[in-house]
Amino acid sequence: MTEDRITNLEIKLSFTEDLIEKLNQLVYKQQQQIEFLYRELKSVKEQASSSNSGAGSLKDEIPPHY
Repeated sequence: MTEDRITNLEIKLSFTEDLIEKLNQLVYKQQQQIEFLYRELKSVKEQASSSNSGAGSLKDEIPPHY
């Protein structure tokens, strides 16, 4: 009886360790994606601010239908 319980616990532990390793890999991949998206967003913001710096205010622009 005790040996069966220990065997079952070892099996559950093995599955748990495998699951934890998979989750760690997933978290690592997600962190890489977050860092990539952060760099992309930063680049887009820099491009937007550099293109808007010489254009002036949107209130000063004439709408296209005039």
